[in-house]
Amino acid sequence: MSSVYACPLSHQLISLCGADKLSYLHGQITQDINKLTSSNYLWTGHCSAKGKLWGVFQLFSYQDNYYLAGSKAEIEKSLAELKKYAVFANVDISTSSKRLIGLIGNDLSAVLAQLDINFKSDTSACDFTHGKALKLANNRVLLMVDSQFDMPDDVSTLDNEAPWQQASMLAGEPQLSIEAIGEYVPQMVNLHAIGGISFKKGCYTGQETVARMKYLGKNKRAMYIVSGQSEGILSEPDLETQLGENWRRAGKLIAQSFNEQTNKLIGLVVLPNDTDVTQVLRAKHIPQVELSILPLPYSLEDE
Repeated sequence: MSSVYACPLSHQLISLCGADKLSYLHGQITQDINKLTSSNYLWTGHCSAKGKLWGVFQLFSYQDNYYLAGSKAEIEKSLAELKKYAVFANVDISTSSKRLIGLIGNDLSAVLAQLDINFKSDTSACDFTHGKALKLANNRVLLMVDSQFDMPDDVSTLDNEAPWQQASMLAGEPQLSIEAIGEYVPQMVNLHAIGGISFKKGCYTGQETVARMKYLGKNKRAMYIVSGQSEGILSEPDLETQLGENWRRAGKLIAQSFNEQTNKLIGLVVLPNDTDVTQVLRAKHIPQVELSILPLPYSLEDE
């Protein structure tokens, strides 16, 4: 991919403002919000009291607001839960009307210069004329933009977000489908491996379960990346693995994306963390769809 492509994203934003926004959000999420600056973004999770994830988000600040960026399903669930107790604090929580656009390409430097986006060597976020830019990788930048933003003419705008979503999944960035919300503890989707859990901050909702998983070695599952040829998105998330002559349940896809140009399906699946990564998985309801496990781009070992 030598050109630069813009992917209008279906992902959405939660906005938080008000005098108590830091203390309120700090008590709700897995991340230490005191680490947040105007020049970085942080991964974070939002859990139920039982420590099960309602969503995985990119957390960043812009002007006087905090923002959480995530899938539509995650945003809807977390917004409802965050607002439950907001009446007791000076904080306003709502969905944002700002748009999210993914920039993807081998060399983004010229386009970023056109947009006056300047990342310093030690920063992962910066403000620019029409919003905020997050540097997820050298070849991927997430833009939050206002209604006046126009993409430069030499950037090709795609009509679907599959290239962006598949690149995100190949980077091992977790996200939850609507069926996966409320099903997994943060470590089961590798949130600790991308720096999305603080084990030194104060109390937050679900902390007891998350800490127990770490310090008592209770977690027996992890998120893996899978890839294969398909005719479309799988309507059911269940995957199977072969055991001798038989096939048995392996795990469920928590996210998937299908590229119509290549007929390639990329997905994220939660499996036992001692899974043999050389095995082939198949879709339970469409056995002809076989999926291979791809290497994770990071280590799952605890610090």
